[in-house]
Amino acid sequence: MRQYQITKWPILLSIALFLISFSTFSINEGNFRIGCSFALAKGKKGGPPPHAKAHGYRAKHTYRYYPSANAYYDVERKAYFYLEGNNWRMGVSLPDSLSVSLGKYVTVEMDSDKPYTRFEAHKRQYLSFK
Repeated sequence: MRQYQITKWPILLSIALFLISFSTFSINEGNFRIGCSFALAKGKKGGPPPHAKAHGYRAKHTYRYYPSANAYYDVERKAYFYLEGNNWRMGVSLPDSLSVSLGKYVTVEMDSDKPYTRFEAHKRQYLSFK
């Protein structure tokens, strides 16, 4: 049986170079680097990624408030909110009695998807628009 003699110095040199290349990582200004050219994380950015909404973000809803009809129109959902008796209704169209008297409108932005929650304040604020 023939044995091959393997010299140890090439193996030890390879292991030493491997260990040295991966032991030269450093953390500078938030950058984590392994070796000379592999950047795992670059800088620390605050906040969510560009495709996500910010924490605590509240959607803005745009409404047209018609003071003479006591009605709102949701621009995005294309729906009306109107007062019928003591209750608020929502629909894609207004009853004939209200659609005739729409008149001027005021654009209102709110955090709520229910514009009528601020109806009393809007009624006082836009009284002169009737």
